[in-house]
Amino acid sequence: MTAVRALLAVAVLAAAGSAQAQSSPPYIGATVDPHRYQADQHRYEIDRLRAQADQREAFARQLQLETRLNRLGIEAARQPDPMPPPAWRALRSPEEERALREAATERRRAATAGLGQIDAWLDRPAR
Repeated sequence: MTAVRALLAVAVLAAAGSAQAQSSPPYIGATVDPHRYQADQHRYEIDRLRAQADQREAFARQLQLETRLNRLGIEAARQPDPMPPPAWRALRSPEEERALREAATERRRAATAGLGQIDAWLDRPAR
């Protein structure tokens, strides 16, 4: 039981010692200012984070460029739409052509007659 307590105490002291070593310089002497050391540590960390952000930004730009190139390549490889063949007019006999013209004329007359009724109703005098 005492061996377990001794090991536990050593583990706690080791953890406390490592925490202390992280927050202070490796050696404290008359020539080292702890505040200046800490400021230098922060500056180095900020520079490292800025460099990491610059790398990520450059990688994002590279991916955007590759995406644009891939999209342009896909669009260039796309098959063009086939041209539809010209719609040739069916040849009809003169009698069929005349019947079609007369039917179209009759449709136009019926449409204008209906519109005339609507115009007459819209132009009626107000009560």
